Amino acid sequence: MPQLDFSTYPNQIFWLIITLLVIYFVLSRIALPRIGSVLAERAGTITKDLASAEELKAKAKEAEASYEKALADARAEAGRIAEETRAEIQAELDAQLAKADAEIAARTAESRKELEVIRAEADAAAAEVARETAREIVATFGAGADPGKVDAAVDARTKG
Repeated sequence: MPQLDFSTYPNQIFWLIITLLVIYFVLSRIALPRIGSVLAERAGTITKDLASAEELKAKAKEAEASYEKALADARAEAGRIAEETRAEIQAELDAQLAKADAEIAARTAESRKELEVIRAEADAAAAEVARETAREIVATFGAGADPGKVDAAVDARTKG
């Protein structure tokens, strides 16, 4: 085996050193800078993506906060509209009730007037019947009575 021959050791060591130096220079000047630049580019991309993700997260939080605010405003507006509608309906109902009460009061007053007229007519009719009955009774007993006195007596009894 030529590798184990001591006479070729200096030559092998020389070429080993040359080969290692060439590999060292090739790696240090060409390969390692390219690898380093790729790693730096990847680190920069990762850092930029993380920053972008944080920025998007902050925007999402802002969007969520504005959504919550808009939702709360919409709920408040809906409550206000419902309250206004309720107030309008209540006012309309109150107006209708007042109108109905006024109509009922007018009909009640009209009915009372009609009842007063009917009572007055009934009282007049009853007084007339009482006068006629009193005259007939007096005539039946055979007494001649003055119709004015009979009317006055009936009027006194019916009024008082």
